[in-house]
Amino acid sequence: MYTFSNKLKTFSFILMILGALGVGYGFMTSHKSFEEVETLLAEESHHGGGHAVEASHGAASHDAHAVDNGHGEEAHAQVDEHKEHIEHVQHQIANRPWSALYVAAFFFMMIGLGVLAFYAIQIASQAGWSPVLFRVMEGITAYVLPGALIVLAIAVASGTIGHYNLFVWMDPEVVAHDKLIQGKAGWLNIGWFAVRGLIFIAGWSLYRHFARKFSIAQDTAEDNSNFKKSFRIAAGFLVFFIYTESMMSWDWIMSVDPHWFSTLFGWYVFASMFVSGITVIALVTIYLKSRNYLEFVNENHLHDVAKFMFAFSIFWTYLWFSQFMLIWYSNIPEEVTYFITRFGDYQLPFLGMVVMNFVFPILMLMNADYKRIPWFVVMAGLVILFGHYIDIFNMIMPATVGDRWFIGIPELSSILLFAGLFIFVVFTALTKAPLLVKGYPFRKESEDFHY
Repeated sequence: MYTFSNKLKTFSFILMILGALGVGYGFMTSHKSFEEVETLLAEESHHGGGHAVEASHGAASHDAHAVDNGHGEEAHAQVDEHKEHIEHVQHQIANRPWSALYVAAFFFMMIGLGVLAFYAIQIASQAGWSPVLFRVMEGITAYVLPGALIVLAIAVASGTIGHYNLFVWMDPEVVAHDKLIQGKAGWLNIGWFAVRGLIFIAGWSLYRHFARKFSIAQDTAEDNSNFKKSFRIAAGFLVFFIYTESMMSWDWIMSVDPHWFSTLFGWYVFASMFVSGITVIALVTIYLKSRNYLEFVNENHLHDVAKFMFAFSIFWTYLWFSQFMLIWYSNIPEEVTYFITRFGDYQLPFLGMVVMNFVFPILMLMNADYKRIPWFVVMAGLVILFGHYIDIFNMIMPATVGDRWFIGIPELSSILLFAGLFIFVVFTALTKAPLLVKGYPFRKESEDFHY
């Protein structure tokens, strides 16, 4: 039985406390007055910063108003434009802590959900290599319920107690002047959005609950009845998952850009969550092995997990390139705007994530021997996880904060907060049952075949 060490527990609490303090600081410093933003833009114009063009345009508008004596409509229009621009920047700055919190919350939630899907696939396919890792997977999936509820809560709160910081379609004023969003109002409304989210979470959590229940019951069972139940519900869950994961990705991520859509988007998000989840399985396994808890796991099991990390890094790249290339090639204004924004204002993270999520794993994990070296897999895994955090960052931030992005205190604090919560939930769950599925029919195959 695994024992949650006091050191690790303390570490998780410290992460959560530091994260919460940083998140609070981010929210407190994000509310800028009209005059503060106007001064900020003027300074950027003076120093020739990244926003100098827009700022100088705003300053020119202000000067035009000063020169004009009140009889020029053009001057008034420039003043209105200047005011709208300042209010827009003001809103972007206010959006940043919400967006940082949401990106980190979704990232850690998708790790748990990715592992849940991977776990169901192992049971439904009756895989013989992975049963010795089932309890690790079950521990990680414990985060699905709290993690998903937090994501949904942040999304709904941003459109109720917030000022429509994440989803513009939640703003009645925007909807009133946007016919395209009006056409989607039957789907994109807060009530139906929340109900759909609760249905997704209920389905995922119920599967995890019963899969865990049957798994533990099988340890002391005299027959394979619980194994058969696990097989049946895993097959049913995978059908439910493939639909709800796609709808979740449309709701929780793609709808931040309600004018844009991609038919590949559900698969693209799935690839990111799947490879991130598998990577965390490897990292948790290596940690537990280093603490002498998984004596039945050897380098060949690690090799198999690392092969999935390698394979799904390539799969993610295939989907990323397919989505990007098809939209770029067709050059339809409504579609290509999505990538113009990201390639223009987010060029470093946009291209950097391709290096971290494809080039680095290819170079690091192509060699079979390297997949058996724990510290090598840890190094590759950390880069992959950071790359997929940046992937989620690129999906959310351009639509919410525009070119006002930066990885600073709000972003890092949000990561610390949810990393601490993730560690606490996962390692607490690992203490609830033995780390080896003793009665699982393929346990001996998993142990013996890999020696």
